[in-house]
Amino acid sequence: MTKAALWLGYAFLYAPIALLITFSFNASRMLTSWSGFTWNWYVVLFHDAPLIEAARLSLEIAAMAATGATILGLAAGYALARFGRFRLRPVLTLGLAAPLIMPDVLIGLSLLLLFVTIGWPRRGVATIVLAHITFSLSYVAVIVRARLAGTDRALEDAAADLGATPFTAFRRITLPLVAPALLSGWLMAFTLSLDDLVVASFVSGPGASTLPMVVFSALKLGATPELDALATIILAICGLGLAASAWLTVARGGARL
Repeated sequence: MTKAALWLGYAFLYAPIALLITFSFNASRMLTSWSGFTWNWYVVLFHDAPLIEAARLSLEIAAMAATGATILGLAAGYALARFGRFRLRPVLTLGLAAPLIMPDVLIGLSLLLLFVTIGWPRRGVATIVLAHITFSLSYVAVIVRARLAGTDRALEDAAADLGATPFTAFRRITLPLVAPALLSGWLMAFTLSLDDLVVASFVSGPGASTLPMVVFSALKLGATPELDALATIILAICGLGLAASAWLTVARGGARL
């Protein structure tokens, strides 16, 4: 009974994904019947200029937002982990916690009102990048803070005793220690930005439609095998990333043995 429930749970989760991949190779445009195998929809996808442009724009926005969120998240996480009690610590803690629990609709609406009120920047790529930095830097800060909390300050204190300036100690000691956390935070911020639809829909402007926005607009007219092909490519990229990560983990484990 337990195994049957487990298999039913897996089927519920993964059967739709399997159907999506299967129908991306369907010769028919109808998603309700199978008419033969074809690669045509992948050819159509790579000739769809608006979709390709939206994908390029999403990758650029995600890279800029992840980099900005990593820099600010590093500063915030370091302050919380190393500066002890200071006057604005409760404000900083609350400000970092808010994006983690606030609904995306509320974040998007509040940022839209902010940009409209101050009149800068003009709604477009810049506002999307700023919005994505706003809600993703909290995740980076949490990861960096946890990493620093688990590291001993003795190395930093030893560097200071040997005459290193605070900046030198940070650059030569602290930064290498938190490098894995920074990479994890960057990847998480990149994924959050690439996946966002709600916040970007509020703060975007003319000519700044991200891939999730274009796909969502296309789905209003009904799902197509072209969108299935796009989803299949994204799944393949994610699968390759997971496989590479697993291989590196196993390889590092074997090297240590």
